[in-house]
Amino acid sequence: VLSVHSVVSWDFASSIVPGWHGTIFAPYFVAGAIYSGIGMVLTLMIPLRKVLKVEHMITDYHFDNLSKLTLLTGSILFYAYGMEYFVAWYSGSTFEQTTFWRRAFGPNWWAGWTMIICNAFVSQLLWFRKIRTNLTSLFVISIFINLGMWFERYVIVVSSLANDYLPYAWGQLNPTWADWCLLAGSFGWFGLWFTMFYKNFPIVAIQEIKEMIPMPRRKSAEGAH
Repeated sequence: VLSVHSVVSWDFASSIVPGWHGTIFAPYFVAGAIYSGIGMVLTLMIPLRKVLKVEHMITDYHFDNLSKLTLLTGSILFYAYGMEYFVAWYSGSTFEQTTFWRRAFGPNWWAGWTMIICNAFVSQLLWFRKIRTNLTSLFVISIFINLGMWFERYVIVVSSLANDYLPYAWGQLNPTWADWCLLAGSFGWFGLWFTMFYKNFPIVAIQEIKEMIPMPRRKSAEGAH
């Protein structure tokens, strides 16, 4: 996570595109990767726990700890979002300021606010232990996290490229049927391979639950008589 997402973030940060050229991108992307990963784990684990009847293996203890890690990474993202706007203002760069102003109040305002609400505010509900151990609440929160992280990628790519330094290149994204098919296909492709995996391989690693498995005991010689 640290190496891959740091390098990916530098692909953006090393450019001069407004909204991308920032030193915060490496920790921002790493925290976002962990945050979205836990969100997807919760989305898949909560229903599969019931379907596969492994409630005795995956308990409230695990959900509580996953929720705490979600709260931590969500708070880091909250800070990163705030710092992006602060740095854009403090830099004095008209291009940076305009880019972030348009993220909040421009044509893509709905995507920007969806990202902030889902990623920064919804996760703050996990301060309460009753929510951290309530599977229905956790499942709903995980859906919001997945939605927010998808919109984060959308906002980073689309809003920054929509208004670059050259006015002749300005424009808005208009997805075609091919774009929507690719999006739907990506979900289907992931679902296919994940379903094939859990149908053919153990969903819980044996080394992680070996303490829960009763050890076989050999009968003593006296007991045999």
